[in-house]
Amino acid sequence: MTTTLLMASLIVSFLLILYYTTIVVASSESRCRRYKSIISFGDSIADTGNYVHLSNVNNLPQAAFLPYGESFFHPPSGRYSDGRLVIDFIAEFLGLPYVPPYFGSQNVSFNQGINFAVYGATALDRAFLVKQGIKSDFTNISLSVQLNTFKQILPNLCASSTRDCREMLGDSLILMGEIGGNDYNYPFFEGKSINEIKELVPLIINAISSAIVDLIDLGGKTFLVPGNFPIGCSTAYLTLFQTATVEHDPFTGCIPWLNKFGEHHNEQLKIELKQLQKLYPHVNIIYADYYNSLYGLFQEPAKYGFKNRPLAACCGVGGQYNFTIGKECGENGVSYCQNPSEYVNWDGYHLTEATYQKMAQGLLNGRYTTPAFDWSCLGSYDFSG
Repeated sequence: MTTTLLMASLIVSFLLILYYTTIVVASSESRCRRYKSIISFGDSIADTGNYVHLSNVNNLPQAAFLPYGESFFHPPSGRYSDGRLVIDFIAEFLGLPYVPPYFGSQNVSFNQGINFAVYGATALDRAFLVKQGIKSDFTNISLSVQLNTFKQILPNLCASSTRDCREMLGDSLILMGEIGGNDYNYPFFEGKSINEIKELVPLIINAISSAIVDLIDLGGKTFLVPGNFPIGCSTAYLTLFQTATVEHDPFTGCIPWLNKFGEHHNEQLKIELKQLQKLYPHVNIIYADYYNSLYGLFQEPAKYGFKNRPLAACCGVGGQYNFTIGKECGENGVSYCQNPSEYVNWDGYHLTEATYQKMAQGLLNGRYTTPAFDWSCLGSYDFSG
């Protein structure tokens, strides 16, 4: 009897040790990693030149010309800002080169990063949006097109690397957007109702989730998934809804009902990401709170070095917000400010380099990421950018 009890006790002890070892190993997957590359999908918020390269050379977009890029890159790099984007500041922090655009690049190494994000891109396919009566004339490079392009070239990427495909993806920080914003922008600017647009939310969340699952199956282990912005503080939206009947927040000047819509998207996205994290405990899925990392700048602009009128565009012309739809940054007769680092908004749709830097700092230091990044294996690190 004693022998039986002893054996039983040993078996239980062994199983407990095995259980806790498994837990430690599984949880260690989400601990500090030294990322060797960045893989990016999304729209203009992360586009480092794809849309310009995809465009007709005789009809290049505004981002191909000054003043775009005037604060840093000179000449313009195809980024929709006066300088660097969030993805650029993340690359700098990780000690990686700026992530090159995939489309149109020649003689460029993608070993330390590759970017599929395209200005105007949507989470949902263009054909679907058109069926819903939503025009999407900028590009047909949706999230699924970006992902399928990545899958097609993945064997070649791995062949040029010393790592196999799963190892390469496992060592990468995968940036999933921002994506989905344009799926809302197009119908809003076409005059669709809020109820019509809300019906898109679960479809967009599902598209993002499905893309993450596909990349997990390929070997991805760390995902940074941004939410939507406080669109009620966007210069373009403030101009679009500039009527006497629209309520504005007396403190920030933003439009509350539009911001609530952005928060609704973000809440649904966070719920989905939590479900994914439960299904894939060995993967680290990080929510990037773009909403609050930006909204704080509108609440306390002076604290962060911005002008007290942070809603106006730096580059634009006309109206209360220095912005006119149809007469926009980069076009003839449209001027730009001489001090973009004091502005939050760049061209009415996009943000300044100074804004993106502040946002990136908040993501990297953990204030606006859930869960926070673990940088303990990097030794000393600096979030100041």
